[in-house]
Amino acid sequence: MPARQAFAIFCLLFLLGLGTMAAWQATHDTPGNFTDITAASGVRFQHVASHTSRKYLPETMGSGVALVDYDNDGRLDTFLVNGAPLADPTPKGTIPEKTGPKHWNRLFHQKSDGTFEDVTEKAGLQGTGYGMGVAVGDYDNDGFEDLYVTAYGGNKLYHNNGDGTFADVTAQAGAGGSGWSTGAAWVDLDNDGLLDLVVLRYLQWDFDDIWCGEHKEGFRAYCHPDTFRGIAPLVYHNNGDGRFTEVGQKTGLAIPGKGLGIALADYDGDGHIDLFVANDSMPEFLFHNKGDGTFEERGLLAQVAVDEDGRTYAGMGVDFEDFNNDGLPDLVVDNLANQMYAIYQNAGDGTFTYTTRGSGIGRMTMLHSGWGLRLIDYDNDGWKDLLIAQGHDLDTIDLTNPQLHYREPMLLARNTGHGFVDVSAASGSIFHEAWAGRGLATGDIDNDGRIDAVVSTNDGPAHVIRNETKTDNHWLTLKLVGHKSNRDAIGSAVKIVTAKGAQYATVTTASSYLSSSDKRVHFGLGDEAAVRTLEIRWPSGIHQVLKDVRADQFLQVDEPATTQRSAACAVSASMACMARNLAPSSSVGKPRSSP
Repeated sequence: MPARQAFAIFCLLFLLGLGTMAAWQATHDTPGNFTDITAASGVRFQHVASHTSRKYLPETMGSGVALVDYDNDGRLDTFLVNGAPLADPTPKGTIPEKTGPKHWNRLFHQKSDGTFEDVTEKAGLQGTGYGMGVAVGDYDNDGFEDLYVTAYGGNKLYHNNGDGTFADVTAQAGAGGSGWSTGAAWVDLDNDGLLDLVVLRYLQWDFDDIWCGEHKEGFRAYCHPDTFRGIAPLVYHNNGDGRFTEVGQKTGLAIPGKGLGIALADYDGDGHIDLFVANDSMPEFLFHNKGDGTFEERGLLAQVAVDEDGRTYAGMGVDFEDFNNDGLPDLVVDNLANQMYAIYQNAGDGTFTYTTRGSGIGRMTMLHSGWGLRLIDYDNDGWKDLLIAQGHDLDTIDLTNPQLHYREPMLLARNTGHGFVDVSAASGSIFHEAWAGRGLATGDIDNDGRIDAVVSTNDGPAHVIRNETKTDNHWLTLKLVGHKSNRDAIGSAVKIVTAKGAQYATVTTASSYLSSSDKRVHFGLGDEAAVRTLEIRWPSGIHQVLKDVRADQFLQVDEPATTQRSAACAVSASMACMARNLAPSSSVGKPRSSP
């Protein structure tokens, strides 16, 4: 072959290669566009950690956030958990108490124009104790979401009265608990149609004056959790009469841990919901549901207790969703810098494979510390991406490890279908702002078909983040209503099939870190304008199939009386399949149309 011809072919192949690479980049590395709209939204919240010179551990932890439609007007509202004042020093045995509005938990109601108003006092949700987390669930199946707020100093169960107010029913419900509670999850453990409550506890801890870190001014640090013993979670069975019974030992869930994040999914497809607990600096827990109301801890057997080298890590935030669309729920657990966030891919045989390095997450997280996290499809392309709030727990880390930072930007990792790519830098100015990130809740706040978020920071403001990613991709959001199952349909397994393949999700308000997200299930559909089949396996065991569901809508699906197949949107108001389109609310500022 003449040299000139060979050179021409080489150039052509090179240009084709560049074109292919550019096309791949356009397809797989498309960034998001997220905007901090806190100022315009009307959400005014400042978390109070009450930092002291004694470095008490609760100061580093808070706090959680919830996205919940508490008044059923079709718009998500925001609940934020706050701390309490601490003396310096605080006497051992002290139970912190809120002393005024500065330390109140806050409820912000979303108005019809997309802005929020503070309705805390009207709702009666000021709170008590040094607040930690929040869990959302309709425990009495009356159609209104109730709140469970964890704390150091006593937890609170708030019953939603349905008129914009909440009643503190902790004492009569018998669900107050003791010790230092953190993450919590509403879940029907025994499939009796009533939501039970699992409440994690962190450490056996008190206000002891223990010096940790270097013994010189300004270098005293918060103690490592290894300094303290773990403690078992509290497990409250819903009796159906407004009262709960603690059944931790009976269920097999009362294993001492150092729990922070909790998530749920049926990882082995046996029809019974399982639980994962992110423990700090000890093996992680995977509780397999045996189907008789009891659980067996299988973390080591399932290969999710430690990393690939057999080491424990500081498990904090967690999500339990199928990110590779193979029908098997996978796990993502974040932790502290120098540990890498953990990715466990479900192998389908009761075990998981640690794929942190191969997924791309390892190299992008080695020097970062993660807390609240969620798998969301931010660009509606049909693949669940990762959004993570970050920041170290030690406010002295910059002094002792210059390559690490107490305040860090958030992380947005795009799922390419073959791994994750860090697209943070090109996805908006918020990914260049350093926060001491903690809680994170996600949901479609403005009902435009794109998933938004609220993030809390330690001793700092909350941030309302709107997803403004430009895309022509379609979407579908489902609100499931249980009848034989719990009304929130928590624990339901959902499968959709389009011409491009299948996607799967679990209905839950749990996961992340100390936070509670929108219970509605969101799917990105790419360029598909309809879902061929929508399958729901309700906690009751009822199997429902809907066909030919159009895209770009909010669809309410009611649990039928028996297993059946039907056409979605063709049945008006029957219990078998009630479809209801919800009109999008206006966004903050200039209204926008759905993509």
